[in-house]
Amino acid sequence: MSTAADLPLEDRARLLTGADFWTTAAAPGVPSIVLTDGPHGVRRQVGASDHLGLNAAAPATCFPPAVAVGSSWNPDLARRIGGAVAAEARALGVAVVLGPGVNIKRHPLCGRNFEYYSEDPLLAGALGAAQVQGLQDGGAGASVKHFALNNQETERMRVSVDADPRTVREIYLPAFERIVKDAAPATVMCSYNRIDGVYASENPWLLTTVLRDEWGYDGLVVSDWGAVHDPVAAVRAGLDLEMPHGPNSAAKIVAAVGSGELDEAVVTRAAQRVIDLTRWAPSDDEPAPDLDVHHALAREAATECAVLLRNEDAALPLGPASGSVAVIGELARTPRYQGGGSSHINATRVDVPLDEIAVRGADLGVAVEFAAGYGLGDEDHAALLTEAVAAAARSGTAVVFAGLTEAEESEGFDRPDLAIDPRQVELLRAVAAAAPRTVVVLVGGGVIELEPWHDEVDAILEAFLLGQGGGAAIADLLFGLAAPSGRLAETVPHRLEQTPAFGNFPGELGTVRYGEGLLVGYRWYTSRGIAPRYPFGHGLGYTTFAVDGLAVLATGRDSATATVRVTNAGDRAGSHVVQLYVGGGPGPVFHPRRSLAAFDKVALEPGASTTVTLDLPRRAFAHWDGPRDDWVVSPGDYLIEVGRSSADIDADAVLALHGDVLTQRLDMDSTISEWAAHPVAGGGFRATLAGAAGGMPVDQLLELAGSMPIGKALDMLPGEAGDEARSRLEAAIAAQ
Repeated sequence: MSTAADLPLEDRARLLTGADFWTTAAAPGVPSIVLTDGPHGVRRQVGASDHLGLNAAAPATCFPPAVAVGSSWNPDLARRIGGAVAAEARALGVAVVLGPGVNIKRHPLCGRNFEYYSEDPLLAGALGAAQVQGLQDGGAGASVKHFALNNQETERMRVSVDADPRTVREIYLPAFERIVKDAAPATVMCSYNRIDGVYASENPWLLTTVLRDEWGYDGLVVSDWGAVHDPVAAVRAGLDLEMPHGPNSAAKIVAAVGSGELDEAVVTRAAQRVIDLTRWAPSDDEPAPDLDVHHALAREAATECAVLLRNEDAALPLGPASGSVAVIGELARTPRYQGGGSSHINATRVDVPLDEIAVRGADLGVAVEFAAGYGLGDEDHAALLTEAVAAAARSGTAVVFAGLTEAEESEGFDRPDLAIDPRQVELLRAVAAAAPRTVVVLVGGGVIELEPWHDEVDAILEAFLLGQGGGAAIADLLFGLAAPSGRLAETVPHRLEQTPAFGNFPGELGTVRYGEGLLVGYRWYTSRGIAPRYPFGHGLGYTTFAVDGLAVLATGRDSATATVRVTNAGDRAGSHVVQLYVGGGPGPVFHPRRSLAAFDKVALEPGASTTVTLDLPRRAFAHWDGPRDDWVVSPGDYLIEVGRSSADIDADAVLALHGDVLTQRLDMDSTISEWAAHPVAGGGFRATLAGAAGGMPVDQLLELAGSMPIGKALDMLPGEAGDEARSRLEAAIAAQ
């Protein structure tokens, strides 16, 4: 295979833009390869090409999207899904699968939230790294996306994000950083949006300073489809491959080299990365994947992802004692199992919830009937409602499927509110009033407002979008053939006005301001003492767990380990997610009240116990220090909490860390308080203050004038006294 240095400039430039919608350009000795959409399946288009999932694609297994996998809290599951997707990708001639998406769920109305894991960067990074490892161990390159600060669909092609550096570093970059460092993805996909006015595709701070210089990334940076505005600026900033084909991009790059605007070495380096990417090309005789095995995995994954939110008086699981079952809701018969847009998979088969429930009911001797309750078009709502209420009244338990249709949420637009169709709300309340027990199965890729019907129903199973095996998984969970083990990866608020970014989403006049700062998701609710409808990390099961014996041990100046014992105290097998949070922190900066620092999911038989050990590395305690442009761990005490959600804490312990010993460099712009607190110069300076304070206690003087820069204070001293003081301080500055 050729190297970039062997090729003429024109061929090197041509490699930096796609040959067509899905393939890279070829050059002498360099093959073209196929990149195609993922990440929860392979969207290999067989006819006309598009990036919104409009045209036909080859059949492939549709695994649960990230909205569901996030709630599994199981990196091994994400890794196995990645491996299965890789096998199908290679069989379909695909070298690189465009995924996973690890953008933070900043706001519940984002139309693409179904494609992202969580509102928490640690959870998103752990799951994303595992999926990348599974993909690449299976022989397909990954493309972690969308880098970065791409957290809405409104004006996604041009909106400029205004976020402070600490928020960017602590919330929006860590998932990408972990994947780059732990999983070495074949590609990183830059996003459409601008950051402080600069397009991500042309942003040298993002693509070179952070990604390559700080994180050590040596793979390829690809644009999102159509994200490049200036190909020369993009290549200079660190972009390697523009997709799809830019009709004049290669010529512009060649001309820029000729004029001296663009260094030819930059073009050569980018072209070499494109050449290196071709190592992921599948062979011509890839084995056919076992689609039956993959469908079984899709079912298993779906079962682990659903979250049991509510279960009053053990309404679930269903069984002969539950009486007959009325399945209500068109979404039970016409299932929605994936999101809309570029990740839309042509599923190999689809388990229909109504059919699967009927089969399980027959096996247990439980009669099952169906009523649509609502339509997905212009059906006679009054007639459907009457029929459904009658069926509910005849039943022992009504199971109502409700949620969002693809027309209500998709890539390309954001939702207007958190509500479901008012006709569904009317149905839910009417059925709850008529049926002895009412179970709700929620379907959708985003958070749904549960008011006003929440307290009127007995159980709620949050099914999200569960992929092609979701119907069987739902049936197994409802009838207790499997136990719910999902935990929420995002907060469910009571109402939209309660959410952190309310008033700062989706922005205005071309800019969106991340005014909530660090307080994204549960960090907002715990820090402000606001109780949501359901907190991050919440999820019920069919057994109970006891957690005790928390012990935390420092393993260095800025790291620790925590151990805790988990016992299945119930009478059936189940899984528990141990969630470890750092509660606040010492030092000169604000810390959210609670931040996820580690987690583990354990499966236990009845009566069994296990000890879970969790590592707490430096970054679990670090904050981004803007003036130092680095991570800092403040010395002091940290509260370590273990819980079953961000609001339900089982035990806590205090950990003392030595942290970083930092000496601030003093100058004339340093404040009086900073001079007084300095470990070297501070003692003498305080003595000087005491002599000049006229009997006022030094601490009181610092309260009054401590925020004044010392240079300004000296300007106010008259004559020789001011000159002498300035000379002494200048000598102290020079001696540092």
